[in-house]
Amino acid sequence: MNLEFFSNGPALVIEGEERLLVVADTHFGIEADLAAHGLHFRSHSADRLERLLKIIDAADPDMLILLGDIKHSIPSLTRQEYYEMPGILEAIRSRIPLKVFPGNHDIGIERYLLDTELQPRDGVILDGVGYLHGHMYPSPQLAGPLIVIGHHHPLFLLKDEVGCSLQAPAYLRAGLDTKGLGLDMHQNNLSPPRVLFMPAFNEIAGYDILQIINNPFSPFSRFIKKEEAEIILADGTYIGPLSLQQSDETD
Repeated sequence: MNLEFFSNGPALVIEGEERLLVVADTHFGIEADLAAHGLHFRSHSADRLERLLKIIDAADPDMLILLGDIKHSIPSLTRQEYYEMPGILEAIRSRIPLKVFPGNHDIGIERYLLDTELQPRDGVILDGVGYLHGHMYPSPQLAGPLIVIGHHHPLFLLKDEVGCSLQAPAYLRAGLDTKGLGLDMHQNNLSPPRVLFMPAFNEIAGYDILQIINNPFSPFSRFIKKEEAEIILADGTYIGPLSLQQSDETD
């Protein structure tokens, strides 16, 4: 299995027998929610779609995997999403086949998807890798060498002595407490599974990795093995063990 990082996404290609482009948390329509809170911006959906299509062209994958929270509004569709989502999904499928693993923000997304595109919310294995959004417990059958999830929007924050910081989208990779997650480890020839938290594709969505660990809000963040956790930047740069960052935070 080969991994190829696209920092202008962030996006990831996982290549086995197939070349799969993986994107998480696009949150199309987020501007309508911001407007409801008094922050008024024009829609950037066209810009996000153009960025995604450029990555598709550059990566030349066999399929696009969308790891949930395609849309933003909860619990229903906003007017922005109602008008934008059909064109967004049609523009994507005109370039490449896609599979969508619905997230907690994707209520109503089914109406815009083909039956072959909509995947189970608790995930499936594709080409040897498990995929799901990550807000719920995975299917017991997802035990395997790697599970890739979205939902958490990890950001790497690096602070200096005066409090300034670098903020960058990042991947969080760690081992898993399979018993806590209810994964089926009785299948033959299974390596200890690991999880890869994807950064958000949406450019204004992000959450401090240390907060994901210290204040878990999903089954995966509750049942990762913190001592095995590692940080990787969106361009593939390996930062190192999470334990080093936690040490710096407490110094």
